[in-house]
Amino acid sequence: MTVIEILKKLEALGDEKVRTQSNRRSAAGKQFGVKLGDLRGLAKKIKTNHNLALSLWETGNLDAQLLATLLIKPEALSIDEMERLVCSVAFEPAADWLTSYVIKAHPEKETLRLKWMAVDHPMAARAGWSLTAERIGSNPNGLDVDALLDRIESEMGSAAPEVQWTMNFALAGIGIHFREHRERAIAIGESLGVYRDYPCSKGCTSPFAPIWIREMVRRQGS
Repeated sequence: MTVIEILKKLEALGDEKVRTQSNRRSAAGKQFGVKLGDLRGLAKKIKTNHNLALSLWETGNLDAQLLATLLIKPEALSIDEMERLVCSVAFEPAADWLTSYVIKAHPEKETLRLKWMAVDHPMAARAGWSLTAERIGSNPNGLDVDALLDRIESEMGSAAPEVQWTMNFALAGIGIHFREHRERAIAIGESLGVYRDYPCSKGCTSPFAPIWIREMVRRQGS
């Protein structure tokens, strides 16, 4: 399939409810509102196609970019190419899928993490903190947790919204996985108050770090 054929297919799969919800997240006019399940189904039909994925990403269409993250070959991207993709993100859903399906599978993700933890670009910093949150939960050896908490305490309150979200994941992760740092993580969350009043559906856990930490600790019995 060509890029034009795929865009026509995505347009045909567009859903008004999905589009309306997505438009509230600043994607107005640049997405068709395709259901995520339909995107995954289309990706299975097309299969991995690196060059096509890059062309889809260049369209700037949210649905096309989400699809692209499922078709791309992470190992085929140089560090510079990976950085260009991250810095070109305009929508948070595309940022999160790019991180989940491409960046986290990249062989140089630790190099990228360290670089992005030291930059001001909001989407690069968002990815850097997301990779850090992943390491906190799965491979924390070598991380300076006290230094991470120092940064979160001093920076998260005034950080760009795109960065706050994944920085908060790191804060919650520290509180959940590090008993010795739990009380400080909770205290930082309480002091900053980020996501304290975040609307939360019934049965879901609040992203407010103190609530999130305590609930996960309760579930884990730790």
